[in-house]
Amino acid sequence: MDTQELIKLLPLLAPLVLIQLVLLVAGLLDLAKAERRTRGPKWLWAVVILFISILGPVIYFLAGREEA
Repeated sequence: MDTQELIKLLPLLAPLVLIQLVLLVAGLLDLAKAERRTRGPKWLWAVVILFISILGPVIYFLAGREEA
């Protein structure tokens, strides 16, 4: 892939990168603030949030949090 092709893809990739960063930060902040409100160990949820791209934070918000 040359530079011109990358420049053409940038408008498509930029929103995805922004969404990924927002979800990552929101997930990690919520996990850090959670006082025993998670299903499973916090370290495992941190790994899921960090290493499963966009789906990791979504999985955490849907399955990892316990309702207060």
